[in-house]
Amino acid sequence: MVEILNYINGTHVPAVSGKTLDNVNPSNGEVYSTIPASQTADVENAYQAAQSAFPLWSKMPKQKRSQIMLAIAQGVKDNLKELAHAEAKDNGKPLSLSTAVDIPRAASNMEFFATAILHDQQHAYEMDGAAINYTQRKPLGVVGCISPWNLPLYLFTWKIAPALASGNCVIAKPSEMTPMTAFLFSKICKEAGLPDGVLNIVHGLGGEVGQAIVEHPNIPAISFTGGTVTGAHISKITGPMFKKTSLELGGKNPVIIFDDCDFDKMLSGVVRSSFANQGQICLCGSRIYVQKGIYNKFMSAFVERVKALKVGDPFDEATKIGALVSESHMNKVLSYVDIAKNEGGTIEAGGIQVRPKGLENGFYIEPTVISGLDTCSRTNQEEIFGPVVSVMPFETQEEVLEMANDTKYGLTAVVWTQNLTTAHTMAHDLDTGIVWVNTWLLRDLRTPFGGAKQSGVGREGGFEALHFFTEEKNVCIRI
Repeated sequence: MVEILNYINGTHVPAVSGKTLDNVNPSNGEVYSTIPASQTADVENAYQAAQSAFPLWSKMPKQKRSQIMLAIAQGVKDNLKELAHAEAKDNGKPLSLSTAVDIPRAASNMEFFATAILHDQQHAYEMDGAAINYTQRKPLGVVGCISPWNLPLYLFTWKIAPALASGNCVIAKPSEMTPMTAFLFSKICKEAGLPDGVLNIVHGLGGEVGQAIVEHPNIPAISFTGGTVTGAHISKITGPMFKKTSLELGGKNPVIIFDDCDFDKMLSGVVRSSFANQGQICLCGSRIYVQKGIYNKFMSAFVERVKALKVGDPFDEATKIGALVSESHMNKVLSYVDIAKNEGGTIEAGGIQVRPKGLENGFYIEPTVISGLDTCSRTNQEEIFGPVVSVMPFETQEEVLEMANDTKYGLTAVVWTQNLTTAHTMAHDLDTGIVWVNTWLLRDLRTPFGGAKQSGVGREGGFEALHFFTEEKNVCIRI
């Protein structure tokens, strides 16, 4: 049994209460570690440590901060195998995915922001010889970063990297369902020479630890990735307190396939965008719209490819679909299959729980394809966040735009077409924060990331993230 501990002021410590929570391996349903059941007192200890470390870290030359962060990134690379194995065990995702995507991206996040601070620009404005205005950006102080369970270290570093690079100290809360890589990451930070108190990691439940971070009177900024309902709850707290808030929330993303697409490339891309990480990525395309000219061809080929995806042991190289993160989440996803049936949908593939030999107590679902649903159905309006997609035909560009935009979410969209005019028109008219054309999840870390409508508030990534974690000041000097 592994004992995961909080990381406060450079030391690994249990919760003040001494209480713990069980951590379950999704692939077999067994408890394999414990985490601290932290509460307000633990967050306060973390705050005091961070506040004490802030003067040193914020005044440290950018080059020195950059060097320490690059050393952390190298530590992630050096421990790739251990971290990837831990991520697969903790989350249920295939080891091949955590090895190729999650852990390398965590290192890239640290590297990008470590070097970005060396190239950020401040601005000066001359007033016809009468005065000069210039801007300064100062770190905010102690900030809160709350990350989700679907891409644990990937999104954990996506938040803390710009915060640390900007000179802030951080209180971070990883998901209680996937705490292991954040725990291992804290050891890497210690070895890399990150000063004590600069990064503090507090484990526990969202209603305890997350709540304490969000409502702390001296934490001026909150960066959160998770569900829209939780995001709304956070906003109710941070709004009256005038905290800066970045919310990356849910999605119900459309994939729009025109009949002039490169069919083979499209098919491979859509299988990936539908079921990567068991569909547990906020960017996955769960509503697939196919132009009628190729609808039948697509359904035949797509269903065949989906049925061939191997579901099972995350540590088997042949596995494409691993376990869902928890039993409760698996049951939620399965409940939406029942909802789809009740709404008149046809299950073309999957839709059932899988019990691989030797892993019968794991949380597995066959990748599921549903047809015959109206765009206004619950299945097409509510975020399922699992390996479930629905497929619908369309005739015209105007028709599919109306259907694609008919949701409260607006995170991403994917368009498959070889017509340049169609691509630009769709990109312009889709109500989403991100549009991918003839690709999916191709990310440039310099670009802004975020959604429209109920998919979020603010933008992360690039200099947008660095600017979020700073306060801009104008200085005017009369000549």
